[in-house]
Amino acid sequence: MNILMVGDIVGGPGRRFFKEKLPEIVSEYGIDYTVVNVENLAGGFGITAATCAELLELGVHVMTSGNHIWDKKEALTYFPGEPRLLRPYNYADSCPGRGLHIGTAANGARVAVLNLQGRVFMPPGDCPFRAADRALQEIGDAADVILVDLHAEATSEKVAMGWHLDGRASVVVGTHTHVLTADERVLPGGTAYITDLGMTGAFDSVIGVDKSIILAKFLDGMPARFETAKGDPRLCGVVAEVDPSSGRALSIQRLMLARDQAS
Repeated sequence: MNILMVGDIVGGPGRRFFKEKLPEIVSEYGIDYTVVNVENLAGGFGITAATCAELLELGVHVMTSGNHIWDKKEALTYFPGEPRLLRPYNYADSCPGRGLHIGTAANGARVAVLNLQGRVFMPPGDCPFRAADRALQEIGDAADVILVDLHAEATSEKVAMGWHLDGRASVVVGTHTHVLTADERVLPGGTAYITDLGMTGAFDSVIGVDKSIILAKFLDGMPARFETAKGDPRLCGVVAEVDPSSGRALSIQRLMLARDQAS
């Protein structure tokens, strides 16, 4: 089966470009299951019910997130009614929502999606490594394929998670930095891995934000209201082929698609 995992969708430009490119990718690669990171979905910060519904209507199966997930207050009331939207599993149990979803792919395979958040240079939370172990125990035999999104700053932490879960998860990807890495591979135990999926949004920017605002902030250090950039939209992510009978990945392919560029 073929799985599409897409990096942080940033604001309206990212949502529109994802909508434009998704049908091409699904057709070309025969995608059975789609997971996208949405923590920057609405205006570059957080989610709204309307922006999440927009993706679900396109056929997205699960939406992962990270440290910006609470940036809009309506997330607090939206989470309990939408199990396909995840917050990091290693957040406090008292937080709304869950960090794990088990569903069914187009080919009938049972797919578990686990969302974790790193601790290095990130807001405090439970150990993602021990949380991953607990989640795997919770999943047990309920899934044929296990997908993991580790939302983290440090490349070392993400690489370490790949090795920690090698042979126990089908795909492990990193998100958060908005920069697509070039280290995709299938680890010896059969886990497809990449350090960061990058972002889906405007590349005429500084990681999705209007570059003039960020340059001014670097130069003078003054507070500034961040605005989502609009130019040069691109979609970043990976397509991984997984054998659902064994849960092992067979291949992983990096994607960076620009306008008027075939997948």
